[in-house]
Amino acid sequence: MTRTADLYDELGEELQSLALPLRDLGGELAFDGPVRTVKCYEDNSLLKSVLSTPGEGAVLVIDGAGSLRRAVMGDMIAALAVENGWSGVVINGAVRDVAVLRTLPLGIKALGSNPRKSTKTGQGSVDVPVEFGGVTFRPGARLVADEDGVLVER
Repeated sequence: MTRTADLYDELGEELQSLALPLRDLGGELAFDGPVRTVKCYEDNSLLKSVLSTPGEGAVLVIDGAGSLRRAVMGDMIAALAVENGWSGVVINGAVRDVAVLRTLPLGIKALGSNPRKSTKTGQGSVDVPVEFGGVTFRPGARLVADEDGVLVER
């Protein structure tokens, strides 16, 4: 996988660069794949459902509206992602079980952590364009992430 800095040097403005201070919280620091999306607010029902399906190397981008009040992913849902072949997750929100997440072979970038669990009402949308941090994430677009940040094709 090409490092994000080198990729940006090569392709420049053909790429969008995520302008958020995300933390690397998974066992894999570099990951890439086609984008899938979930838009939810403090509710993890939809992302659990999506991560329970074959990921085939995709990256799930979760727009949790930047909420740090509740974690939308913990160790059990992350383990589902690993079992189902997902490359990683990028979360505009919080996770929990950070000590376990760091041991999993999954890329996880999130704003932070909170031990408070999410609600489970099933609210939200799947595979719709989502926008945060100056980037529009379209399902199917290529995403590349590493310690320097996240790049997404326009």
